Order: sequence, then C-alpha cells, then structure tokens
Amino acid sequence: MTLEVLLALLTTATVGVLLIPLLRRTVGTTDRLDNDLAIYRDQLAEIERERAAGTVSASDAEAARTEVERRLLAAAEQDREATTSSPTLHRFLPPLLCILVPLFALGLYLEIGRPGLPSAPFVAGAKPAAPEPAIDLNKLVAEARAKLAAHPDDPDALSALGELLTQQADGVVSEPAVDAFTKALAKNPNDARALFYLGLHEAQSGDSKAALARWRDLEARSAPDAPYLPMLRSNMQQVAKSAGLPEPKSDMPQPSQDQMQAMAKLSPEERQKAIHSMVDGLAAKLATDPGDRSGWLRLANARRVLGENDKAVEAFAKADALGPLDPPELANWAEASVRQLSPGAAPPPATVAVLQRLEKAEPNNALALFYLGAASFASGDKAEAARRWKALLALLPPDAPIRDMLQKQIKAAEGG
Repeated sequence: MTLEVLLALLTTATVGVLLIPLLRRTVGTTDRLDNDLAIYRDQLAEIERERAAGTVSASDAEAARTEVERRLLAAAEQDREATTSSPTLHRFLPPLLCILVPLFALGLYLEIGRPGLPSAPFVAGAKPAAPEPAIDLNKLVAEARAKLAAHPDDPDALSALGELLTQQADGVVSEPAVDAFTKALAKNPNDARALFYLGLHEAQSGDSKAALARWRDLEARSAPDAPYLPMLRSNMQQVAKSAGLPEPKSDMPQPSQDQMQAMAKLSPEERQKAIHSMVDGLAAKLATDPGDRSGWLRLANARRVLGENDKAVEAFAKADALGPLDPPELANWAEASVRQLSPGAAPPPATVAVLQRLEKAEPNNALALFYLGAASFASGDKAEAARRWKALLALLPPDAPIRDMLQKQIKAAEGG
C-alpha cells in the first residue's frame, strides 16, 4: 500500500512541475474585428466592381452596401462586449483537472482494487484464473493416515505417508517417515520411493557409505528408462563428493546421446530389444576382458533388472571370483538365485552358499532367514528351520501378510 501512495505522490508532483508554464501563461481572446473588416472590405469592393460592370443596378448595389455596413457595425459591437483578459476559470480549470483526476483514480483503486494481486496474461475468452491455494501438508498427512488406516497393508500408502512427512519436515527424513518407509519396504522390497528416502535418511545421518550402497541397489533394481534415475545419480554424486568417496559408476550400460534419441522413437518392444542388445554388447566386451570385476557387476545387475536371473547369477559369480562381493551385492546375487526357484522348492547348494554368506554379513536379512529356513527344513534340520523363521517373524510388522504362512511353517517344523 505504501508503494502505491508513494508512486501517486511522485506522479502528482511531476504533473505539477509540468503545469507551471500553463499557470504562468495569460490566456487572451482573439480579436475577430480585424478579420471581419477584411471580409467586409472585400464584399464592398466586389459590389462596387459589379455595379461598375453593370451586372447589378445602382439601387441593388446600394442595398447590398447598406447590408454589409450593418453587419460591420454589429461585428464591432460584439467585439467591444468580448472580454480581452484571461478568465480565472479558464486559467485554473485544466491544472486542477490534471491533479484531481489522478488523485481520484488512486483513491478508487485503493478502495476497491487489489494492489498485491499479480498480473496475468490476457487470453481471449478465458476466465480470470483464481490464485492457487497453498498446499496444506497437515491436511494431506491426515488424509494419508486415514487411507493407511483403511488399507494398512498398502505399501504405496505407506510410502506416500513417509514422503509427506518428509516434506512436512522441510526435506528431513524424520523417524516417523523412516518407520513408514521401512514398513513399505518390508511389504514391497522393490519400492523405489522407500529405497530412495531411506538412503537419504542414511546420508542425512552421516552414513554416506550406507546411503550410496542403498542407492546403488535401487539403481540396479530400476528399469533403464526409469524417470527418477537422473535425480538418483545426481544425489549419489553429491553425497559421494561431500563424503570424499569415489563417485559411483552406473551399474547399467549407458546409451550415448544419439542412441537415446533413436530409442525414444522406438516402440516399447523395439526399445526392449535395443536394451537387450546393449547388455549383450557389454557381455561380448567382457568375454574379451574377463578380468573387469566392475564390468561383471554391471552386467549382473543389468541381467537381473531385465529378468534374466540365470545369466545374472553367472555374472555375479564371475565378479565374486575376482573379489568378494559386499553385502548389498550379495543380496542382489541371492535374490537373483531364489527367483529361479519353483514355489515351495528348497534352494540348491549353490544358492544356500550365497545365502549363508549373506546371513553372516547381515544376520537379520529377511531373504536369508526365510530361504535358509526352507533349506534347513528340507534337509531335516527342523529345529534350525524353526529358529530362523521365528527370528524372521520377530522382524515382521504385525500386519505383514506373510505372518500367517510363516506361523504355519513354524508349527510344522516344531511338529505341531
């Protein structure tokens, strides 16, 4: 409001300065008698020429001369009645209007206008756009909690709640958000949103290595054209740089700019074929350079993402032979291995060996506890199977769908 008043005062002052010459000027009336005399003289001379030429009679010429003289006298009388000085009203009316009209417009604008409303472009036939309402995060969180109460086993609802709680905390992944994401991940191990925010929580807590490991796992789980991958990789580079760690390399073969433009024009089926071709190209390259451990890991994760679990297992084994795998890589290897099992089948010895290494590195790993329990049960060690399954049961949330099945397995292992 103060800005508008200031601008109005400046405008008024400017107009006042420009009106000073007008206020000093004397406005006079035009003396029309001189103009009338010139006209009437011409008329009298014309009458005299026509009389001399004989085109009008003497009597008509005299009558015309008399009429012209009468008009001349009337004009002289009107000129004497006219005011020769500038009237006060004519002198001050224009300046007053120039000052009062802007002031009146300002008062009207301040009364009914909206100075704080931003301008909007004009679109013919369009209605004025209403200002966008502010996002009420408290309301959205309440709605997410209500949805979760109706569907407690929905991992998407859990992840959505965790994301809203993070936004509510100005980007900090709070403990309630961590709890929501952890539950979502227990129900859906491939929940990209939960994996990302849990990694962000680890980065914010100072555990950059754990964050990078989780994000690397998310990258490996993701489709090559997942829309969030650019943001994920950018965060990985930033965290690695801040922590003084080597910047992580992508586990997936990266297409060139020309290849990406060409792939964008392909159908989904053709795009999948192109991705498979790139992965096969990496495999061919490794066949000539089998000592590239990081290359084997990239190939293994690419195969796993594409659902080629048997080839992924082979690539993980090649990488492990060149150097022991870390726990996240072991988890990926174990996951690719168990995905090849038929429902209810016990894992073979090679898979059991990977799961045992994973259990040793992460004693509470749910995948290892479940499938090693199945292996123990199949081998006749039912006590060990019950022990592992009870440990897994204690880790699961109360509403986990697998709890009923697991309790039946424990009962069977205990001879119930």
